[in-house]
Amino acid sequence: MRWVLAVLGLLVALPAAAERVKDIARFQGVRANALVGYGLVVGLPGTGDDNLAFTLQSMRSLAAALGVRVPPAGNVQLKNSAAVIITAELPPFAKPGQRIDVAVSALGRAKSLRGGTLVLSELKGPDGETYALAQGNLTVGGFGANGADGSKIVVNTPTSGRIPGGALVERAVPMPFAEGTMLLDLLVPGFDTADRVAAAINRAFGEALARPVDAMTVAIAAPDEPVARARLAARIEAVELDPGTPPARVVVNARTGTVVIGGDVRVLPAAVAHGNLTVSVTETFQVSQAAPFARGGRTVVTPQSDVRAEEEQVRASVFAPGPRLQELVDAINGLGAAPGDLVAILEALREAGALRAELVVI
Repeated sequence: MRWVLAVLGLLVALPAAAERVKDIARFQGVRANALVGYGLVVGLPGTGDDNLAFTLQSMRSLAAALGVRVPPAGNVQLKNSAAVIITAELPPFAKPGQRIDVAVSALGRAKSLRGGTLVLSELKGPDGETYALAQGNLTVGGFGANGADGSKIVVNTPTSGRIPGGALVERAVPMPFAEGTMLLDLLVPGFDTADRVAAAINRAFGEALARPVDAMTVAIAAPDEPVARARLAARIEAVELDPGTPPARVVVNARTGTVVIGGDVRVLPAAVAHGNLTVSVTETFQVSQAAPFARGGRTVVTPQSDVRAEEEQVRASVFAPGPRLQELVDAINGLGAAPGDLVAILEALREAGALRAELVVI
C-alpha cells in the first residue's frame, strides 16, 4: 500500500475565494427524508431466491391480494423472483404526483436482479406512513456468470439496481420553513464563520436582518408571506462572502494510506529520528559421523545458530519552524517513512507540541 500526501492549499498566501451562502449553509427545515420499503422483483432468468421462506410468504400474500391461490410450498419454485429492500430519498417540498428515484437491493439468496421488474411496493417513512409507491423495471450495472465446473465471475454488484423515477410521491412532508424566523445552519460550525455570514447578509440588504445565534446557526428576520420568504431565501443564498480559513487539520485515512494536510498547519522546531532495528536468527545443522568400522561410534547432529542485529543508519531530521506547508511535506518525504510509520511520526509531533493542528484518523 502506497501512502500519498495530498496537499491542500500549498500557496497559503493566496487570498481565499468568495463563496456563496448556499455553498456553506442550509436553511433549517429544508431537508430530504429517507424512505424504505419491502417488495418483490419478478421476471428474473433463474437468478432469484429459489425456495427461500420469506420470499414464499411474500409471493403468497401478493397472489392472495390479486385473488390467486398459490399451491403448497413443495410445488413452488421461486428462481424467477427475489425479495428486495427498496430505499429512496424524498426531496424537500416534494408534492404528490412527483417522481423520485429508488434503489433496490436483494435481501435473500438472489444471484442477480438483472432483467427483473419490481412489483408495486409501498415506501414508508420513520413514522410508518406511506409517502410513495414504487414500481418498474430495474437497471443493474453488474453481472455474473457461472461455469459448469463451479467457476464463476462477478462484475460490480448484480444484486442491486436502480429505477430512475420509479416511485410516485403520494404524500407531502410538512416543512417548518414557512413559519417564524428563518434559521440558517452552517455545514461546518464556527463562530467566526457564523459572524461573517451574518455580516455579509446585513451588508447585502443594507439592514440588520441576520444575527449569529451560535457556532452553527444564523437567525434571519423574515416576513410571514410565503412568496416574500421564498424570494428572501433566494437572495440570501446568492450572497457572496469570504468564510475565513478552515481549522488547521491533518487527516489520515488508515485504510487507503492517504494523508491530507490543511494549508494552515504549522510546525514548531522539532527533531525526529526514524529508523528500523532488524534482528535475524539463522539456524543450521552440522552432522558429525563416525569413521567406517569404528567401534562405539555414532552419528551426532549439532545445531549452530547465527544471530545478527542490523540497525539502519539514520540521521535525525530537523523540522524547522516556518509557516509554509511545503516544509512539513518535504521533511516527511525526506525521512522515507513507511506506511505504518507515517502516522506514528505525525502523532509523535502532536504529542511533543510541535504540530499545531488537529490530527484526525479516519
